Amino acid sequence: MTNFETVIGLETHIQLNTNTKIFCSCKADSWGEEPNTNVCPVCSGSPGVLPVLNKAVIEKAVLLAKAMNANIPDVSFFDRKNYFYPDLPKGYQITQFDESVSLGGYLDLEMDGYTRRVHIHKAHVEEDAGKTKNERDRRLIDFNRCGVPLVEMVTMPDLRTADEAAEYLIRLRQLLRWLGISEGNMEKAHLRCDANVSIRPEGSDELFTKTEIKNVNSIEAVRTAIEKERKRQIKEVTAGNEIKPWTLQWDDSTQSLKKMRSKETEADYRYFREPDLLKVEMTPEWKAEILNDFPELPIERMKRFISEYGLPAYDANILTSEKNTSEFFEKSVKNYSGDPKRVSNWMMNEVLRLLNDEGISASDLIISPENLSEIITLVDEKKINSSTGKTLVEKVQKTGKSPSMIVEEEGLAQVSDEGAIQSLCDEVLEANFDKVVAYKAGKVGLIGFFVGQVMQKSRGKANPQQTKALLESMLAEKSNKL
Repeated sequence: MTNFETVIGLETHIQLNTNTKIFCSCKADSWGEEPNTNVCPVCSGSPGVLPVLNKAVIEKAVLLAKAMNANIPDVSFFDRKNYFYPDLPKGYQITQFDESVSLGGYLDLEMDGYTRRVHIHKAHVEEDAGKTKNERDRRLIDFNRCGVPLVEMVTMPDLRTADEAAEYLIRLRQLLRWLGISEGNMEKAHLRCDANVSIRPEGSDELFTKTEIKNVNSIEAVRTAIEKERKRQIKEVTAGNEIKPWTLQWDDSTQSLKKMRSKETEADYRYFREPDLLKVEMTPEWKAEILNDFPELPIERMKRFISEYGLPAYDANILTSEKNTSEFFEKSVKNYSGDPKRVSNWMMNEVLRLLNDEGISASDLIISPENLSEIITLVDEKKINSSTGKTLVEKVQKTGKSPSMIVEEEGLAQVSDEGAIQSLCDEVLEANFDKVVAYKAGKVGLIGFFVGQVMQKSRGKANPQQTKALLESMLAEKSNKL
């Protein structure tokens, strides 16, 4: 039986998060607004208007080029890509063809046990077209998106599995957010992806006909769609059938692929230099200004967290998933005198839960890294117990007060006085004589019940380790007397 290898290339369109569109002053992001309300004579293609390049678009594209290990040429040009479609009001798209702002590059994916290097075939800046919608027997056009700045990035066919394709999108989205150049939200079309999929017998260089998958609006949908198409192609070839060069549409509601059309031959777009725009000159001074504060990238930071702080790879990967989260962790570590793994545990269990519950980023937190390190220190010094520390995280986030102030105001300091704890233990054991008898009979798991009752009576302030030790000692004495 022939084994087949999957060959995948991805085409992504990345919406840059500039304030205005690429060639006019209309705002760039009009998601959810009424159709055709965010347009002007420039982006709607009125006769006689002239485009003016948004400098921020080039600057954000250069940041991405640097992160993708690409070359940044001194000079780049804009071109006209000529084609006629209802959502393209000018009858052409302003894009970059043969001399773009970014050349080459690659992105390394750390997979399970190996590294996959994905080379970039092409990356360039362009304007977006509008949006079409078929409704009954009518085609509706929304020009709001016309002129929105994009980076189109096309990979070489270096990906071999649906998981690798998903990981590429995860890491690309991570980079976009890390650099602050795009929100990377696929559901809002900030990051759009088409996948080219083909198969070949293992060890062969000869590919069967490829198909293209469109309309996927989540990373999980990309993974599922590619895997389904891989299986379909293998089934067709194994049955002796020919793979047709189809363009396929992903239907998220049915989790299935549907044929949109037969893939057209390469169109003649009659590219030529855009006459209304000057060339883009990337002077050494401008380039240095753009890259002056270029950040440590997530993979580099993850490796540093492992080597410098002794974190497990799993922790380091989670803590560097977002730039703000990694910075919150590192500032907390610098304010804490103990083991960085302790901070990691609190970040993973308490801070990330808080972020998920409130649907916010670490940069939006009221609780500060200094507050978190103070809470951990209070627990370490046994001034409060771990349970109180966890509630403190939420209380600091809610009130903005310092942990020490809340402990003092609410009387949350841990009770370690043996006499006070013993008194509470006596009350619990006397009130639960039947369970004391059961404990004596061998149900030693009831110790957790007794500890819980004491903690409840102390409003969570009793030292739990001390409480458990006292209870075990007192129960042993009672067992001897029973």
